[in-house]
Amino acid sequence: QVQLVESGGGLVQAGGSLRLSCAASGSIVSFNAMGWYRQAPGKQRGLVASVTRTGRITLVDSVKGRFTISRDNAKNTLSLQMTNLKPEDTAVYYCYGDLYIGGQRYWGQGTQVTASS
Repeated sequence: QVQLVESGGGLVQAGGSLRLSCAASGSIVSFNAMGWYRQAPGKQRGLVASVTRTGRITLVDSVKGRFTISRDNAKNTLSLQMTNLKPEDTAVYYCYGDLYIGGQRYWGQGTQVTASS
């Protein structure tokens, strides 16, 4: 059984920073792609950032220059450093990981990020 556990969400004023973390626990596995999605009230869940096992990074345009994604393959951890947060970044953020063997996707439970204006 694999679990992804997120931490680091919270409430900040617009312009502030937060760092989200995601750690895998349970069975020893390797992930190929890992990343973050977010879902705001009344909106669909959408990709924010992803990073492959080899380090290829994808960021959506709205967070480029503000968010940084990183991972530690040895520790099976994932981070999202968010700076200059805007009210429109307010959402529940979910981490995910795609198994290297088999490709099954696992999700974290979600963590709330609120940037107040």
